[in-house]
Amino acid sequence: MSPIPRFSVTYGGPVVLPGRPICAHSPASCGWRGHPVASRARFGAQRLRRLLLAIVGVSCVALSIGAYESNLGRSLELSTVNTRFQIRGRQPPPRDVVLVEIDATSFDELGLRWPFPRRVHGRVIENIAREHPKVIAYDVQFTEASDCPPSASGSQPPAGQCPQARKDEEALLTALNDAGGRTVMATTETDARGNTRFLGADGNALLGEVGSRSASALLPPDPGGVLRRVGYSADRLKTLAVVSSEVAAARRVAPKLFDGRSAWIDFYGPGGTFKSVSFSKIYSGSFPRGLFHNKVVVVGPSAPSLQDVHPTSTSSQMVGAEIQANAIETVMRGLPLGSLGSWWEIVLILLMGLATPIASVRAGPLATIALALALAAILTVATQIAFDGGRIIAFIYPAGVLLASTAGALSVQLVTVAFERERVRDLFSRFVPENVVDEVLATADQGLRLGGVQREGTVVFTDLRGFTAFAETLPPDGVIEVLNRYLSEMSDAILDHGGTLVAYMGDGIMAVFGAPIVQEDHADRALASAREMLEERLPRFNGWLEERGLGSGFRMGIGVNSGSLMSGNVGSERRLEYTAVGDATNVAARIEQLTKGTPHQLMLSGTTKEALTDPPDDLVFVEEVELRGRRAGTTIWSLADGRPKDGGARPPSDQA
Repeated sequence: MSPIPRFSVTYGGPVVLPGRPICAHSPASCGWRGHPVASRARFGAQRLRRLLLAIVGVSCVALSIGAYESNLGRSLELSTVNTRFQIRGRQPPPRDVVLVEIDATSFDELGLRWPFPRRVHGRVIENIAREHPKVIAYDVQFTEASDCPPSASGSQPPAGQCPQARKDEEALLTALNDAGGRTVMATTETDARGNTRFLGADGNALLGEVGSRSASALLPPDPGGVLRRVGYSADRLKTLAVVSSEVAAARRVAPKLFDGRSAWIDFYGPGGTFKSVSFSKIYSGSFPRGLFHNKVVVVGPSAPSLQDVHPTSTSSQMVGAEIQANAIETVMRGLPLGSLGSWWEIVLILLMGLATPIASVRAGPLATIALALALAAILTVATQIAFDGGRIIAFIYPAGVLLASTAGALSVQLVTVAFERERVRDLFSRFVPENVVDEVLATADQGLRLGGVQREGTVVFTDLRGFTAFAETLPPDGVIEVLNRYLSEMSDAILDHGGTLVAYMGDGIMAVFGAPIVQEDHADRALASAREMLEERLPRFNGWLEERGLGSGFRMGIGVNSGSLMSGNVGSERRLEYTAVGDATNVAARIEQLTKGTPHQLMLSGTTKEALTDPPDDLVFVEEVELRGRRAGTTIWSLADGRPKDGGARPPSDQA
């Protein structure tokens, strides 16, 4: 029996022997010019993912900004303003504002039909003026002259051309004159220069003579006829809110306050928030003294038959006089509710639209969803806080772009992950059996990186004896052809028995059974694979060499060891390789080297023999050896066809 060389080897990765061609990566990662194939697939998928995410982010932002600039979806955006008013709730109404409503009670108590005679309005103005209010904003239009009743002959005199009409109009004009310049009369009709008519005459001039002022009662309607804003002027005539504020505060309202646009009305609450009193009570004088002293008084209709009700930010129906009261208060307080500004809102759209696509470059779907939900919550809360502080921030456009970009980012993640998995499946299926590819991918993390696991498995190292010297006699293409033929034969033997190819090391192979997929019979599979290499694959390869006149063939060395090992993908994002490390791996590499100079082409450790679930009858004990770094000896076993005819030695436990 030839003595077994007693020497130690170390293993810290793929075994590399002197003069041997090297591929330092695992088969699943070794590719063109030595760059890892799986890593290149992943790197390509990452580039595709970044490109698609960039397209999603930019497209969503561009579409959202386009919708914002073109007011597409404006109705939905405005509805969120209503919601903000509802969340803020009803605010305490100002004590210096009183509504005088021409309501159903007034019709019942006065017994008059609409329009009321002008003298009735004059008397109401007189009664209010005696209380010395800040301003009387009269939201009733008196454009035309008073109608005349039919004459005794049955003819209809022209409006304003009868004693009764003149008397009524004189009563109204006298009341306005006696009010001391504290009245503002509303109108909705003006000419191109902002002039209006009053009692059938030049309104601006006539009202000026009695110390009153005309103002436009028009408010700019939003889609659906909802009144949310007040302007500085309408049709070149200052609005009722602006003129009333000027009269009440005795100072001019600067146009720059509106910045050329209409302003948000800061409603105090729904309809009925302001203190009100019936028109008929004021006419009859049945109201507490001092009710209007130093107050802003708004007179207007509220009876349903007069149809002066409108939807607003806080109510589906609010009478016109109360809307004007809210508008007057808003102007008097310096327009406390304003928009953030288009440039800031565009920046907000940009941030919301790019946040999740940028995060998705590295984050997974769950993290992306969590980020989107957090941003949505922050946007919602910030929007309401800003509103409570007097700033209206666009909500629908940032929220919409956040939703769209998140959906797009998730779609890109799903598509690219599926694409990457298919590529990895195609690559990985070349090196592990098809039936374990799905399980391997199912256990991989989002980056298709196999997490580190500890397994009980069997490691196999193989080496083709004398190949380095043989390769020096052939041209390069011949060497590669022979090497590929050999590796194909041996790889098929490993894969057919459920093994995983870990690394090609020139003409050497490292394989693992029992990892990454658990196999209870890993030792049996490894031994069956090694036996097939020796008994079927190697003879067939040698026969192929002889047919081509390349010699009589080769011998090989196979080392097999079982034990605990740690496996998984290691490396960087651009270069990954699957490996198995641990004492079991080191011992298997050393056992393979022990086959040199012995008749045994296959050697397995005692731990592998013990791990066999169905030990074959032709196993023979070879010897117990000491390996560097291990205190206890390692028993070595082989197959009977490699045992000397004298029967060889027996394991120490069987010796006498």
